[in-house]
Order: sequence, then structure tokens, then C-alpha cells
Amino acid sequence: MQTRRLFLLLLVFALAGCTSTPSNSVVSPSAVRTYNGTASVGDFLNITLDPVAKTLTYTDVSNGMTGVVPYTVNSDGTYTLNDPNNNLVAAYEVPNYALLVQANKTGPSKDVPALVTAVVSGQISLTTFEGNTYNYMQFRTAAGGVEAGSVVIGNDASITNSSYWPFGAINQDGPIHSSSWSASGAVADASGTFLKIADPGGSGAFDYVFGTGNGIFAVDTPSGAILGLQQAASKDFDPTFAGTYKAIYYQKTGATTGQNNAESGTPSLGNATITITSAGQVTVQDTQGNTLVQQVTLVPVADTAYLYGSNGELANPCWGLFTFRITTGNSQQDVFVSFMSRAILFSSFKTSLPLTPNNTYDYLYGVGLK
Repeated sequence: MQTRRLFLLLLVFALAGCTSTPSNSVVSPSAVRTYNGTASVGDFLNITLDPVAKTLTYTDVSNGMTGVVPYTVNSDGTYTLNDPNNNLVAAYEVPNYALLVQANKTGPSKDVPALVTAVVSGQISLTTFEGNTYNYMQFRTAAGGVEAGSVVIGNDASITNSSYWPFGAINQDGPIHSSSWSASGAVADASGTFLKIADPGGSGAFDYVFGTGNGIFAVDTPSGAILGLQQAASKDFDPTFAGTYKAIYYQKTGATTGQNNAESGTPSLGNATITITSAGQVTVQDTQGNTLVQQVTLVPVADTAYLYGSNGELANPCWGLFTFRITTGNSQQDVFVSFMSRAILFSSFKTSLPLTPNNTYDYLYGVGLK
């Protein structure tokens, strides 16, 4: 598993400055759109969508796969992709903002299902995001799948991170990760739309940083995707985020972690509908109407005693990041949700009680757009 320092160093590069065409700019519905994306297995993708030709052209920079994929638009606005390689199978787009894709053949061996989250491509710099605080989620296909927390970026390039890793509570590594250091710049790609850095592990792989000037950032590492949204001005739920979101999710059930951090379990990908009420109640359902996350009222992380406050857990109150915990006689489930503008990040980790290293676990994560 990659070191925590690597993950958050890469976050710095993204947060240090990413600018692009604003999502509310006027764009012709027939205009070709380009995106940079990260797969939760750790692949970086360049994607071009042509709404006139109805094709999606992609390059998986990490494993070399390429393709031109015809697509059709479904009645609900989602896309069915007809990839000759049976790699990309479904997608959802908010044009000139973000694109979500289900992929079947990611990873070095081109055989791992993963969620691809892509944002509109734009020019980046290294100064835009200094002096800000961000909530983020890390999506992986191993090591328990999910993590949530915050990064504070100082004007002097100082970095302070604090995050909750549910898997750490059962593998005895501990669920809280914190670190602080100073970071320097990265090398911009010739396109000017992403930053590239050689992986410090000496594997010969690269890490890719990209984002948008309206507060979304992303980092692709060999171990997975880091996605962040700018923190809110208040800890309280903003009713303007209520509504219905179309989402793509990744789920793994019956997972265990063995030697060399190899994770077993049954993975799956799917489309979902997320309903958020004005009171902050959340329900996630798949396309068959099965409930993936039951209706529960979101609670600010800042008001959650086992995450923040007198117990001295998370160092930052993570305004705009919400959670709830469902505990039964024999199980515990942690859910995290974060909002910004037209996007929502969500993740869930469930395991049996008591918490022991031999426990199996399930996790779910995804991105919704409206």
C-alpha cells in the first residue's frame, strides 16, 4: 500500500492550483468536450466526448488501452457505451463539468472493474488553491476501499492532513491518519491540463493531478483515486443541495485482506439514484430499486463525537462533510457524504462486531451529479 505521505503530497499539487472553464459557462450542446479522469484502481484516463458523432474516445495512460466507443443516450440521460473491447460500459455526464464511467478493464493487468471519475479538462497553475481547506475522499479497490478527511493548504505551502480510515479500525493500524509537512511543485504536462510526477516508489509509474478552478480536484495514484471538494462556509447542511442525483458506484462485498495487502471479495459496478431531502436525509437506490444506503439524516462530522471534538480524533471539523453510523447487535456501518455545487461524493464501510482483524467487510463508494 502506498504511504500516506505520498497520497497527501499529491493532493497538494492538485490543491495548489487548478483552473479551467467554469461549469456555468455557455457551451454549445454540440461542442466536443474533453475530460481528465481517475479510476479507483489507479489508472489515469484522457477522454474526449463528441455529442454529434455520439462517440467517446479514451486513452488509459496508465495501462495503454485506447478505444473509440459509440454510445446511445437513454431516456434518463445516462449513456450506454458499446465498447468493442468491453471495457467502458456505461456513463453519465453533466456537460463541461464532470463525467462518470463504469470500466471493466483497468489496472496493469487490464482486468479490474473500477469507477472512473473525470472532470472537464482545463489549464492549471500552482497557486490558485493556496490558503484554502478541502474535504476529500479516497476511493480504492483494496485496503478497505474508502477514506474521508480534510487537507489544509497554507499560503506558505504547508500541508496539514487528517482523515478517517474505517478499515484501520479492524486491522489494528488505527482509523485516524494525521500528518503535516511542506511541499514543493510538480511538472506540468505539455498540454497544460494536468501535472505529472514520477512515483517515488521507483516503480516507473506516474501520478497525475488535475482539477477545476471552481473547487474540484483529483489525484490519480497507482493505488487509487483521490477526489476533493472545497469546504463549506458552515458545518450545517445546506438545503440547496437537496434533490436527485444520478450516480455511478463501485461496491465490494465479503472482502478480506490477506498477505501483501491482497484483498478478496466480490466487486460490482452500477448506476444509482441518490435522493437528498431538504432536511438532509439521504437514500441511495440502484436501478432495480434496491436500497444501497437507507434513509438516514446526515450529521455534520463536526458534531460527531467519535470523529471530532473532545476525543481528539480528526484535527479539522470538515465543514461540508457529513456522516452517520448505523450500529446493530452484530454490525457497524459508517457512511460519509460531501457536497459542492452539482456534485456529491459518498462512501460506506460495513463490518461485523466486535471489530477484529479477521472480520469480513463490505464497502461502497460513488459520485453523483445533478
